Amino acid sequence: IRRLRRAAIARQKVQVFKPAMDVRYAVEKVTSHAGTDFDAIPIEHAADLYDRLEKDTTVVAIDEAQFFDDKIIAVVDELARRGIRVIVAGLDTDFRGEPFGPMPVLMAKAERVDKLQAICMVCGEPASRTQRLVNGKPARYDDPVVIVGAAEMYEARCRAHHEVPRQGVSFRANGWNEISCE
Repeated sequence: IRRLRRAAIARQKVQVFKPAMDVRYAVEKVTSHAGTDFDAIPIEHAADLYDRLEKDTTVVAIDEAQFFDDKIIAVVDELARRGIRVIVAGLDTDFRGEPFGPMPVLMAKAERVDKLQAICMVCGEPASRTQRLVNGKPARYDDPVVIVGAAEMYEARCRAHHEVPRQGVSFRANGWNEISCE
């Protein structure tokens, strides 16, 4: 949000887009965990961005990009080709610690990547993981990947305190195999 405010102060035309499914705070705003917000346009699909893009826009920001399908990659490429500065924010890994949606490709194609870290809610060290909690306990690996929630469902964790229980998974030379432990 700081980059968006700086662009607006510099009198650059800024448009912010977010997935329509993100209704955690306000429908037409992106909001930081600290409460800072910026006007945003909710869209269902990545290609919908073109319909809402104003001609004089010089900066496009896309929040929660991990929730868009892979078409967001082509949209970002096209905007950059047109000379529009594109700022993409999103989680690179899901609650399981696995690559999340289109983010790995977007990060690979970006000219600049800033990986931000939060503070681990267990030990206070830098946190690079998102811990999903269900009734105060870590979500299981086989739980659904996408559930939009706020602080009551997710918290920042460091690698040491990030927990994702699995049902009997063991590693073998030929790959991962499921075995029952119950």
